[in-house]
Amino acid sequence: MAAITDLSFMYRWFKNCNLVRDLSNKYVFITGCDSGFGNLLARQLVDRGMRVLAACFTEEGAQKLRQDTSHRLQTTLLDVTKTESIQAAAQWVRDQVGDQGLWALVNNAGVGLPSGPNEWLTKEDFVKVINVNLVGLIEVTLHMLPLVKKARGRVVNMSSSGGRVAVIGGGYCVSKFGVEAFSDSIRRELHYFGVKVSIIEPGNYRTSILGKEGMVSRMRRLWERLPQETRDSYGEEYFRNYTDKLKNMMQLAEPRISEVTNSMEHAIVSRSPRIRYNPGLDAKLLYLPLAKLPTPVTDFILSRYLPKPADSV
Repeated sequence: MAAITDLSFMYRWFKNCNLVRDLSNKYVFITGCDSGFGNLLARQLVDRGMRVLAACFTEEGAQKLRQDTSHRLQTTLLDVTKTESIQAAAQWVRDQVGDQGLWALVNNAGVGLPSGPNEWLTKEDFVKVINVNLVGLIEVTLHMLPLVKKARGRVVNMSSSGGRVAVIGGGYCVSKFGVEAFSDSIRRELHYFGVKVSIIEPGNYRTSILGKEGMVSRMRRLWERLPQETRDSYGEEYFRNYTDKLKNMMQLAEPRISEVTNSMEHAIVSRSPRIRYNPGLDAKLLYLPLAKLPTPVTDFILSRYLPKPADSV
């Protein structure tokens, strides 16, 4: 048994240390670099000596990132919900990388709000999240794939544990399930071109994806716009308990986001990137097991976390 354990350790060590050659001449394009995972990953790759093409949503975010790094990082502005912005970014990347192509595309840009009980949300609330997290990711990928194929590089897509088990209503988990499906399909299609596709499925980490506004005020606004009939069916106590549980979840979020960016970096620099990365103890010990249990068992466990509405049977 000890021998098997040693062999397993050596195998994982070899895969982690078996790095791609000539990293200093390879280009990486990252979306969503204003803050959070994308911002930290850009800094890590610059420190490693790679050429980083960082896409930010705001000029302020781009300027600060340039000031804090080196000449090996260049920035552009990108709104992944606008086709013309994606086309302009793709042309900019093409001009930067030339004939060598793009070694890695990192689809990191994402939003988490609005989220809440599905009945409390509108179609527009779902579309707002899905357009960024899924449709934008797909369109960016389609525009960048010729450059990635030229370099025989890789695509790294930011999903979530919420892409394996739906733990909250709204467009977030819906979009992340879509990211999983899209990533699985292009991974199989691009295999013959020598392109690798990795999916990052973090647990609950503390980033700006949940916005700067207070959780209570956001939920209160959702609650107060509901028809009276809907509010009566849930009850004020449901609203308070649901909001408290979300607050607790945010307070328990892991602040060490480098656990996620280290996984992203490995997917970029390793000769043997994994198909899926699951940073976070909650991802490994809670969300993944829940995703693999029989559906009725998962439903039973997760339904016990939700408060009971006033009109419950």
